[in-house]
Amino acid sequence: RRFPTVELRAETFNGSMHVPVPSDSAFLKALLFELRLVDDHVFVEHRDTCTRINHSSVYSVSTDSGDLWPVLAFQKSGLIYACLPLVEGPLEPRPPLLTISGLSQGLALLLGIMDYVSPSRNNEAEMNTKVGQLRNLLIQACPLGTPLNTNIRSLNSSFEDIQEIPADKDQPAWRSSSYKGKPQVNVCITEKVKCMQYDQRDVVDTWQVYGGVNCKCDIEGSAPKVTLTLNLPTNAPPLQDIVIHHCVTSIDPAMLMSCSAEPLDDSVYSGPYKFPFIPPSDSFNLCYYTSQVPVPPILGCYQLIEEGSQIKITVNLKLHESIKNSFEYCEARIPFFNRGPIAQLEYKVTYGQLDLSREKSLLVWVIGQKFPKSLEVSLTGTVSFGTAGKEHPTDFVCTGNTAYVKLYFRIPDCTLTGCYVDQHSVQISVPGKPKITAARELISSDYYLWNSKAPAPMVYKTSLD
Repeated sequence: RRFPTVELRAETFNGSMHVPVPSDSAFLKALLFELRLVDDHVFVEHRDTCTRINHSSVYSVSTDSGDLWPVLAFQKSGLIYACLPLVEGPLEPRPPLLTISGLSQGLALLLGIMDYVSPSRNNEAEMNTKVGQLRNLLIQACPLGTPLNTNIRSLNSSFEDIQEIPADKDQPAWRSSSYKGKPQVNVCITEKVKCMQYDQRDVVDTWQVYGGVNCKCDIEGSAPKVTLTLNLPTNAPPLQDIVIHHCVTSIDPAMLMSCSAEPLDDSVYSGPYKFPFIPPSDSFNLCYYTSQVPVPPILGCYQLIEEGSQIKITVNLKLHESIKNSFEYCEARIPFFNRGPIAQLEYKVTYGQLDLSREKSLLVWVIGQKFPKSLEVSLTGTVSFGTAGKEHPTDFVCTGNTAYVKLYFRIPDCTLTGCYVDQHSVQISVPGKPKITAARELISSDYYLWNSKAPAPMVYKTSLD
């Protein structure tokens, strides 16, 4: 789809340096050439030289009139998604990619199109139907070339419900459809915890928590107003690095000032965190945040010692007493890189069960849905290996005794920060008693225990007295 208004603005910004967009067929031919999908056996210096390594999905496409830049393009499941964002300023010298707002907007739109199209990839008839509907959908998603709604799946594929002039001038652009029925609000707080534990005196363990609040508001009206409040327990660390959705209408500026890069002090805003907003029609992420929590949920240590042709492993895990002892799943995976298949295994676990993967290069310790009353579990074992083959995992970082255990868990109705939504504090500007559903979950993300008997690949040294 082409937008003459955008092309006219580009010509205004660039003046004599402007490169016009060629015909669709000429652009496609040039793009395929740049992506090495045609003539890839021919060496072309400006495209194939080893001094030009592309670290992003942004390309410069050569045309008869000059180079088109920045062309955003990527491949997924046999399809190419591409767009040419507007640069609101001179192109020479080329501005840094992070300063071009059109790139992030274009990427969001392409990802929305991919999300709409890709589920039909294996059904040719359904794929053709969806591609045929894209033109109508883009009129709603991207009128006059400006992306307003990148969630293509939420749009109506026919023109029946599209009004040239909104019935209500107060209706925001992000409310693309109306709802009829009993008002209901669903909120879910998802926190992900990253962790690196080393169990070494001169290396500092690190952990970070990232939170997100997802909302789905089924409410009648063109511009209903909702106020949702996040609360923290007494003396809990404050939320930091808060990023809010554009539908939030007003907010206390102090909420946005707390940054994890700066030391905490008593003046940091510690809640309650109130968000008044006009919700989009579909589910959306109301806000994201981080927090400097004092302890990780599971403390552990891993020891791997090589003795001749065997290795001895020890894993100890302890659930912190402040964490809810009720998991949807909890398991520790112990990979063995750069070695052959496990030929012999002797082990003892104090809790749960130990499984060997089909390719015999990974131990999976299934702890289950609860830790024992002591909140501590341990695994000891001796492992020997056969001859290594191509199918066994390799890793250039994890060589010798440098190895790790990775934890996977999900704890429903729990957050590491203690953050929660008070259902009684949710306010809606429409009549009727709304149904409020609030959920929480804590999920592991890159949760590693490094072998304390070997140097870790990335360390944070501290000065010792």
